[in-house]
Amino acid sequence: MDLTKHAFFEGKIIPLGEANINIATHGFLYGTAVFGGVRGYWNEEKKRLFVFRPYDHFYRLINSGRMLAMNIPQDENALTQLLLDLLRIDGWQQDVYIRPTIYKADLGIGVRLHNLKDELNMFVIAYEPYVKNDANAHVTVSSWRRIDDNVIPARGKVAGAYANSALIKTDANRAGFDEAIVLDNNGHVSEGSAMNIFMMRNGQLVTPPITDNILEGITRRSIMEIARRELNLEVVERTIDRTELFLADEVFMTGTAAQVVAVTRVDYRNVGGGEMGEVTSKLRTLFDDIVRAKNPAYSDWNVGV
Repeated sequence: MDLTKHAFFEGKIIPLGEANINIATHGFLYGTAVFGGVRGYWNEEKKRLFVFRPYDHFYRLINSGRMLAMNIPQDENALTQLLLDLLRIDGWQQDVYIRPTIYKADLGIGVRLHNLKDELNMFVIAYEPYVKNDANAHVTVSSWRRIDDNVIPARGKVAGAYANSALIKTDANRAGFDEAIVLDNNGHVSEGSAMNIFMMRNGQLVTPPITDNILEGITRRSIMEIARRELNLEVVERTIDRTELFLADEVFMTGTAAQVVAVTRVDYRNVGGGEMGEVTSKLRTLFDDIVRAKNPAYSDWNVGV
């Protein structure tokens, strides 16, 4: 995995090898950190890297921090500029994934959020596919449940909460599946291990509402808008029962790292005809063109480096 040569750490851009935290750091000991995932896409024709919706990603990062009583001096505009500076210094000419993190930086023992120092770091890695079988994913409904908003806020990307995602993902992969679908504590479909979920049923594109313990995904929101504008689909946010997945015409998952993953089997049952559906295929193509700044109608979603 190719890593950036530089990182933003404790207020400045420094060589990555010098960006180290102490093992007694609060964020490491207790998971008191929030993070974001931002993608940059290389456009070979334009010979330029484009970052997809960075302002939205950083706005969500700041709000995730607010839920953990975190404050940093930068707003989403300053964070976007910082990201562009970081990308330019290493001259990336390929698809990349950017990981900004806000964390409790004090050293020592003590479970709390107050009276602690907040720090920001950011680094870049070369992109590798999140789900390798993304055109024909076989998934299972996990025995683990999604964390509840009254336990750890699922709408925030809280580092410690991703132990839940790790349990879900590892058990699914070890059982031979590409991904998992997770239910909330009411038994309704929530999302994947770290992706939002959609299904086509009765001519509607359906996705769980933000009140069903899901991450308020930026790719999710983008796909909803693209489906309405480009495919003239009715997009419905409502609670989904587990068995509806077995009756759906199409199922797919979305996320910053994953983009659009076509689900063709759920617990050994074919979804629709058992292959990627027409809507999923069209959305994958549309989304890939948009993130690579090939569709001028969505140019405001792309920031060139």
